[in-house]
Amino acid sequence: MHRIAHQISDGLYGLGWSTVKHLPEPLAVRLGQQIADITWRQRGKGVLQLEANLARVVPDASPERLRELSRAGMRSYLRYWMESFRLPAWSAERIAGGCDIKDIHLLEKGLAQGSGVILALPHLANWDLAGAWVTTKLGVPFTTVAQRLKPETLYDRFVAYREGLGMEVLPHTGGTAFATLARRLRDGGLVCLVADRDLSASGVEVSFFGETARMPAGPSLLAQQTGALLLPVTLWYDDSPVMRGRIHPPIEVPRTGTRAEKTAAMTQTLADVFGAGIADHPQDWHMLQRLWLKDLEPRPDDLDGGSAES
Repeated sequence: MHRIAHQISDGLYGLGWSTVKHLPEPLAVRLGQQIADITWRQRGKGVLQLEANLARVVPDASPERLRELSRAGMRSYLRYWMESFRLPAWSAERIAGGCDIKDIHLLEKGLAQGSGVILALPHLANWDLAGAWVTTKLGVPFTTVAQRLKPETLYDRFVAYREGLGMEVLPHTGGTAFATLARRLRDGGLVCLVADRDLSASGVEVSFFGETARMPAGPSLLAQQTGALLLPVTLWYDDSPVMRGRIHPPIEVPRTGTRAEKTAAMTQTLADVFGAGIADHPQDWHMLQRLWLKDLEPRPDDLDGGSAES
């Protein structure tokens, strides 16, 4: 059964990359909104989890407001996918004009110093478009990490897609990603990491919207080990075709404390910046998975052979 589901997923993503990129943009936008609305009305696990996550982000929201936010969230999520399917066919001019990133001078200054830069982002708006914008408009290549997906052919599709946009993609598993990232940074390079959800057992516990969650230690550890600049980034959509974003001031390495204490402090600061950006644009946070520790406790469906969302 899992094999059939994986084959279907691979086929659907393949259809998206082969077909959607040829649609006129207004038609692709409408199609994405229609798919989002249908999915939202079905009230599946992903939609319900998104709504539960948004309830923590907007704790005073009424049930009606949460439903509005989750519907807008699904439209934002499908906008991400429709853009991603179409990105390989976008011209350099379309990509360069597709983003408006504020305080880009922080990135440019960091790269000019030659000690490497780490950009850390949450799952807000379209991080792939932001990456393509960096490689296209700024002409700066970078290295990132991708979660291994099943089937392997689907993972290969994602790697090929992102490499086609000018990114170097490393697998999340296998044990060599951290060392490679550190080498790129010591050479003065750029590393971009989506860092609001931990995919390992070594995440750092943070307070996030008043409850405990785990976030990756990687960005903070890399900054300590290599001397690279750690810059948080937040992204959002508005009513225009242009995605907006901001590069935030660097997160400094504390002067005192053990490595674990420094990592905890830096990761908490990163979580605070992410939280402020998500609170400002909750509908653009594409978190359809469980995140908070309270939600990650075993459920009956997990014990019966189900799996947690990736």
